[in-house]
Amino acid sequence: MGDNTLKILVVEDDPKTAAYLQKGLTENGYSVDISHDGADALELAKGKSYDLFIFDVMLPFHSGFELLKILRSLEIYTLTIFLTAKDRLEDRVCGLDLGADAYLVKPFSFSELIAVIRSLFRRRMGADHRVHSSDQLEACDIKIDIVKHQVRRSGQLLDLTPLEFKLLTFLARREGEVLSRTLILEHIWDINFDCSTNVVDVHIRRLRAKVDEPFETPLIHTVRGMGYVLRSENSNPQST
Repeated sequence: MGDNTLKILVVEDDPKTAAYLQKGLTENGYSVDISHDGADALELAKGKSYDLFIFDVMLPFHSGFELLKILRSLEIYTLTIFLTAKDRLEDRVCGLDLGADAYLVKPFSFSELIAVIRSLFRRRMGADHRVHSSDQLEACDIKIDIVKHQVRRSGQLLDLTPLEFKLLTFLARREGEVLSRTLILEHIWDINFDCSTNVVDVHIRRLRAKVDEPFETPLIHTVRGMGYVLRSENSNPQST
């Protein structure tokens, strides 16, 4: 395999499932490392550079949720997919809140997994292309440091979770454009996530509490019946 081969760390404690994933992903051109527990996976993730993590949730030593929380605290923002039998809505929301990019439930279709992986890599490559000339993104009076994952508004550092950072960055890249809830779900969460939930509204409210409430001028506006927009002036009478 060449140096440009995308590298994936699969953390799965079931040997048969791990072997199945390794075989299928390798056949699709990826370089794959396998780990069977959270402690070993943590050392691998800290010591090597990966393009993607695929985590089971129920793992020995560190659960998949605990593993991702630790990695994000270490500022390791590698793309992450949870692939697990835990299918409750609360589990999905927890995984995505921790900063996962997708959540697939077992039993799963391998073709769907590959489609999700390709979609995530396309988005990442597109984002990298947009910021290749600068690590900074500016919208209104917000400055986003893409590499350091830091956000400042009017010079004040904002304490955002990885998911809030991703959501604000998406809004900032499309400054002035009204984004539907469906579009936000598609770009921020897993493409097969249950779109009937109010997860977008919940996280917009949390983001507003940090981005808007401490400041005089709100930037995140609701356009009734359409979605959300980031702009410095609330010029649309239908928006709030």
